[in-house]
Amino acid sequence: MTNHGEATPGCVPLDARFWGKERELPHPYPVVCHLLDTAAVFGVLWDVLLGAEVHERVSEALGLRVEQARSVLSFWAGLHDLGKITPPFQAQVPESFAGLRADAAYRFAPGAEKERAFRHEMATHWSLTQLLGEAGYPADGRLMRRAVSHQVAQLLGGHHGSFGAVLLSKELSRASEYRPGLGEEGWAAQRRAHFAELRRVTGADAVPTQGLPAELAVSVTGLVVVADWLASQRGAIVPLMPPVGWQGRPEELDAHWSRTQAAAVGLVAKARLGRARFDAERFEEMFPFSPNALQGDLAERLPRLVGERGPGLLLVTAPTGDGKTEAALYAASVLGRAANARGLYFALPTMATADAMFPRVRDFAAEALEGERALTLLHSMAWLSPAYAQDEQAPEVSDGAVSADPATATEAGTWLRGSKRGLLAPLGVGTIDQTLAAVLPLRYNALRLFGLSDKVFVVDEAHAYGPWMHQLLSRLLEWLGAFRAPVVLLSATLTGRTAASLVDAYRRGAGFLEPSAVEPAYPGWLFTDSRTGKISRPRTVTSQRARTLDIDLRPVAWDAMEGPAATPRTEGRRAALREVLRPVAEEGGTALVCCTTVAEAQQTFRDLCTAFPELALREGGLRLLHSRYPAFARQRITADCEEAYGKLRGDLEAAPPRPASILVATQVVEQSLDFDFDVVVSDLAPVAQLLQRAGRGRRHARGKAGRPPWAHLEDRPLLVVLEPVDGDGKTAVPRTWGAVYDAGLLRRTALLLAEQTRTGIAIPDGVQSLVDAVYAEDFVDGLDAAARLELRRMDSERAAGEIAEEHLAGMVGICAPADVAGDLHKLSRQEAGVTEELLTTRLGADSGRVLCLYEQQDGALTLDDAGALPLPQGGKRGPSRQELVQIMAHVAPVPGSWLRGAEGHPAPRGWSEQVPLRDLVLLTVRPDDAEGTTWTGRHGNRSIRISDIGLEDVPHVSSPQREPGRWQPASASFNVPPQQWP
Repeated sequence: MTNHGEATPGCVPLDARFWGKERELPHPYPVVCHLLDTAAVFGVLWDVLLGAEVHERVSEALGLRVEQARSVLSFWAGLHDLGKITPPFQAQVPESFAGLRADAAYRFAPGAEKERAFRHEMATHWSLTQLLGEAGYPADGRLMRRAVSHQVAQLLGGHHGSFGAVLLSKELSRASEYRPGLGEEGWAAQRRAHFAELRRVTGADAVPTQGLPAELAVSVTGLVVVADWLASQRGAIVPLMPPVGWQGRPEELDAHWSRTQAAAVGLVAKARLGRARFDAERFEEMFPFSPNALQGDLAERLPRLVGERGPGLLLVTAPTGDGKTEAALYAASVLGRAANARGLYFALPTMATADAMFPRVRDFAAEALEGERALTLLHSMAWLSPAYAQDEQAPEVSDGAVSADPATATEAGTWLRGSKRGLLAPLGVGTIDQTLAAVLPLRYNALRLFGLSDKVFVVDEAHAYGPWMHQLLSRLLEWLGAFRAPVVLLSATLTGRTAASLVDAYRRGAGFLEPSAVEPAYPGWLFTDSRTGKISRPRTVTSQRARTLDIDLRPVAWDAMEGPAATPRTEGRRAALREVLRPVAEEGGTALVCCTTVAEAQQTFRDLCTAFPELALREGGLRLLHSRYPAFARQRITADCEEAYGKLRGDLEAAPPRPASILVATQVVEQSLDFDFDVVVSDLAPVAQLLQRAGRGRRHARGKAGRPPWAHLEDRPLLVVLEPVDGDGKTAVPRTWGAVYDAGLLRRTALLLAEQTRTGIAIPDGVQSLVDAVYAEDFVDGLDAAARLELRRMDSERAAGEIAEEHLAGMVGICAPADVAGDLHKLSRQEAGVTEELLTTRLGADSGRVLCLYEQQDGALTLDDAGALPLPQGGKRGPSRQELVQIMAHVAPVPGSWLRGAEGHPAPRGWSEQVPLRDLVLLTVRPDDAEGTTWTGRHGNRSIRISDIGLEDVPHVSSPQREPGRWQPASASFNVPPQQWP
């Protein structure tokens, strides 16, 4: 072997020819340099990203002093790529590998250099288990998962997102035989030399006496991944490149260590990976108004309670419109300050609600927080949100600190907007599935857990999730309890049983296993801390919006899908809607009509256009909102609705009644959208959803003249419920609804509402008892024998379905932190047949995505009906970023069943290189009429139509033959000029 410097005592000399980075670099970068770079960045992240409490917990767990723990963990971080000193990895750059292959010291079994399945992170796991044992780390020859040496090796082997299985002692004793890709003794000697030099340079002589509990192991893993990513940037490497012929002698390594430590400070600062500070203490410092009853009670009592017992979980239950968002942000500040949290994440049920929350959190951060306030928006289409326009400019860096200029203080920089990095920002707003992925065995789930581990986690609409997501949320809360991370849960309609399960999950993670008997106050709040596990006595507060909700339950024959030309049946839904909405059309005011399916919403909209033609002709007279629009169209419609139905600004007493306007919508309006209507009409739904929708009625004060003459008194809003019934007058779920709602819950809800029609529902006092009553086991006792038997059958079917979903979520989700028991592979192991694709679609969510291609008269395909936006072809690697944004703005979600059994239009070359485009179905559409207002395309045996009311599945009809001059594209709804692209 060529001598490449003085040997560390007991080792062969370090050979600097082994490369670690090569792509887009002037020449290969020595692996030892990358190891040192990562160790240096880790040390800065330890200082900047983790709080003193986490430092203490990690150090105590390892049996080390804090300063020792920093050095030891930095050393570990550097070791993450030790597995690159193996034949398969080095062979990837033939020019560099040639010298090693020719060196007799580096022997390997024939073909070992081609063992591509043995990746370098696996080699790290294998080699470090032995090397750490040689360095004195506690080992257990009988049970490897209990050995500190193996835990650290497994942790570092997981730096590419998945942890390897526990290794066996007999395999390790003959490692190169079991894994020829490790190479023979010369390769092992070099791994040992790099190990020794890295340990010397980082000063990591201390040896931990024990391993880390699961939650802290996850935190360290996350920090290692981030350090590796930052150190692997080309811009970080090039300034540190050693000259050709660099030998890696001890003095050269020491010099490189000094340079990389200095550079690491700027790398972390530029990435904006600091900590927010919850400096504001008073409610009035955070918001430009005085607190209401709920907010005021929290402001008066929560700081003292948290001061006495420490941070924990807060559950807030209150009606819609009672200021839960501001209450949550205030509570997050109290809890965050007590926990020394580094930021917060606000989780919501949908992309639309996340988009709406983003500016509110941004404004709160600007007023109430200090320190690093980089804010990310996280959902699959966040990059198309107008509120989250991409800022390509890196933030200012001065003296190692990010500029606190207000203009950039809450805009996440380019690095944080990269793939899988959003949860690392101090502040985040996004969908709940972004966080639930942390407890599924997906790649980098540990990184997601780390991103939440030291933040305040706020969950809005905690009642809105079915058994599958509830089970995953409970598991996530268990992990957050183990992290001792503060949590705020918000709900308008949460059953006592559900509340108890969520609170107990958090307590269980914190180490308190006995179940509680939680009975949430409504409206009100309760608190449990992670230090004692005690649950405070629920606080009931008064509501400034106390009122009586009048219920008008109308049994109707279900004719929702009949065409507008058909005469409405006297006893049917169409006639009932006309009757309820006629005062709106004739006298003014606003109404919400909430439908169960998109198809019924579209047909209802058509029917109302026929019923009220003058209203349909006036701009904003009739609107339609649902999920099955292209992204840009839905954004525009939502913005129009916020303007038309949002909170009134200015003098309330001077506000006139609004002009007649009806919004037909689906369930998208029942969560987090701040709309106000004079009357709400809804198809039958479970009582919790109906109460949510009713919360959009008279949501805001509008003054004495602000409501139309036909409207009820301000304190008695009206909810009209259209109950589908059969010929005997019994609730009958329409076949068009499929499995949207459980039939038993609908029957129970209808029976409960029938009892409320005379007295109405007291808001908020009657809400909790009503929500609990619909699930009560004794609900059937007052029914006749036949009805009791039928409802019990429905209840059994629902219970079986819920148990199956919960079991499935429990089976595929990761285990609780207490059950990891030293084996991190449990966080990555998937059950047979469970794929990443299956998990990310929430096991059974049948959805697809369509891009309509408008075929023009000359055969050209465009993204718009007017032909102004040609289909982007892209280059070898697919469309440019601007083209990708343009494409995705025109994508619409549809049921997956629409797309099965056929292939779409062939995608242009290179589109498969772009992840967002891979499962996209391209559908060629042609005009149905001379005006070009509706377009239809054939997909297999199905016809899909797009128009101003979105996408529809229609009976197949042949497109009309083209005749020159017969049609002109006239619809402006899907024609957006480039300057208005999201």
